[in-house]
Amino acid sequence: MDVEDASELTGEVIDEVLGAVVADREFMETVMTGVLARGHVLLEDVPGTGKTLTANSLATALGLDFSRIQFTPDLLPADVTGTHVFNEADGSFEFTEGPIFANVVLADEINRAPPKTQAALLEAMEEEQVTVDGDTHHLPEPFFVIATQNPIEQEGTFELPEAQVDRFLVKTTLGYPEQEGELELLRRRAGRSDQTPTVDRVLDVETVGDLRQVPESVHVDPDILEYVAALGRATRIRPQVQTGVSPRGTQRLFEAARARAVIEGRDFVTPDDVQAVAHPVLAHRLVLTPEAAVEGIDPDRIVDDVLDSVPVPTVEPVR
Repeated sequence: MDVEDASELTGEVIDEVLGAVVADREFMETVMTGVLARGHVLLEDVPGTGKTLTANSLATALGLDFSRIQFTPDLLPADVTGTHVFNEADGSFEFTEGPIFANVVLADEINRAPPKTQAALLEAMEEEQVTVDGDTHHLPEPFFVIATQNPIEQEGTFELPEAQVDRFLVKTTLGYPEQEGELELLRRRAGRSDQTPTVDRVLDVETVGDLRQVPESVHVDPDILEYVAALGRATRIRPQVQTGVSPRGTQRLFEAARARAVIEGRDFVTPDDVQAVAHPVLAHRLVLTPEAAVEGIDPDRIVDDVLDSVPVPTVEPVR
């Protein structure tokens, strides 16, 4: 599969999902960036904006198995990964797979589960495997997590540890719909007897695997590599930042920029690609100082400052 084919298929998936989900195209392109770059996606938004519908619709359009895990304070790690069950017939223990054994896993309200249960996802998200009672079990390929959390209601929640946040390639939000989008939701509600918009399958497992290989063939100029590295380093020297972007985060910025180029139908990365993914890739990885919080400075503002301060290279198209 070449870049042109990949871009066309990606556009078809986005169009199909947007037929059911009221959201803007930029949001769906960010989510698809996570899919193409073999990463995980964190959706942070208020209830009722369509986070769960987005994950379910995306899995359907991609033709992948979907699993939803409702994270609650009493959820145990074994409820996520699976456990060994005694088989009375032959007197042995057999492993029963948990809901994490799916291509697309929706970790709904992930911050409502205690840290021990959240940690059960760490190995899965990084290694695409889980270890239960000393036995390692590989997860389906492809595998990616779409997690949701509510930024407003904090009672009964557990803040995600930095190690977990760093596993998410992008963090994004749907936001409130525009007026026409809200009207569309009301029309659907008023016509409840009519058929609800559905999502059809666009791809299949094999095609998704091929699609995720395409960014590996995208050319990245040495000046772009230096630009990406400079952006990562610049986040670590800001006085308002306690912990800057990790080396993993810099690599994820590189991978996301290649995926963005594919979505745009190009076989080379431009500075615009890097800048387009900088906020969803970098902002959630920054830990600000207490003074910055008091002053009302947020991570997005730091990313803006970094983008303004680092010189932008000039890159010629690859011939």
